Amino acid sequence: MASSRGRSFYFDNAKFILIFLVVFGHVISPLKSSDDFLFSLYSVIFLFHMPAFILISGYFSKGFNKKGHLLKTAKKVLLPYLIFQVIYSIFYYFNGDEPNLKFDLLQPHWTLWFLLSLFCWNLLLFIFARLGWAGLVIAAAIGIGIGYFDQVGSYLSLSRTFVFFPYFLLGYLLELKHLKVIKKAKYSTFIGFSILLGTMTLISAYFPKDAIPWLLGDTSFADMGVKGLGSGLIRASQYLVTLIVIYGFLAIVPKNGFKMTVIGQRTLYIYLLHGFFIKTMQTIVSDDTLNDISDHYFILTAFSFGLCLLLGNYVIQKYTRPLIELKI
Repeated sequence: MASSRGRSFYFDNAKFILIFLVVFGHVISPLKSSDDFLFSLYSVIFLFHMPAFILISGYFSKGFNKKGHLLKTAKKVLLPYLIFQVIYSIFYYFNGDEPNLKFDLLQPHWTLWFLLSLFCWNLLLFIFARLGWAGLVIAAAIGIGIGYFDQVGSYLSLSRTFVFFPYFLLGYLLELKHLKVIKKAKYSTFIGFSILLGTMTLISAYFPKDAIPWLLGDTSFADMGVKGLGSGLIRASQYLVTLIVIYGFLAIVPKNGFKMTVIGQRTLYIYLLHGFFIKTMQTIVSDDTLNDISDHYFILTAFSFGLCLLLGNYVIQKYTRPLIELKI
């Protein structure tokens, strides 16, 4: 699973696939309402791609209590959040998405919630890491319970912070031996593909079109139209299903290195920059044109893949590093 430099090809491959799914999911988002296949594909992607990303982030946060780690994390994720929050505010104003130029650092733009939540998850580890596996049960209970509070939403990314924290904590608790069991299990690749294809089939047949907000985790149960204590059971079931799908995904991730594996080390660049391209395309391309290409799956896939290769390129990393990593 490791490269000659000590990095894990397996995790870099996983992160490359996941960042592609992030980009592809955002590309097909405005098209999913007019195409049933894209809607099902979008639903499967959003069911597990960010939870899997978050789980991997938790896995690599085992040194959270080391001296200087919190300051390093603040520099790595909190400062870029503040910088890109300002940049996206300006961008949205000039592309017409926002009528007025305003800077609200407490209401994350689009994908930036992840950076704010990632910093908070590292803080939460100081409490929950001491609790071990019992802490995971408590974190899941909080993730379910937060849905009953109407006041908790996207402000400061509070809802998503608590809803997705169990995946981060699970990643922290997992050890390499657990992941090796997944890869070394008999017929693991077959099982993985079966889980993903089975999930796609079930979602195509039964997933309601108004249930997408459940996958995003940024609003209360009442705002999603479900009231009563039973709504928590839906989120609990979602946790279980998502973990099964993540297992299926991890089972199919290759552990050998490829030319594109290195891009898995630059996912933050793709994550922060791809929105400018996609939002610009949505602004300049008419709705009729978007509808016309909604069933051209190869074009949508190739565009998403090409965008990942472009933004994951070393040249892009070199010239955007001062903004993203604050390094000259």
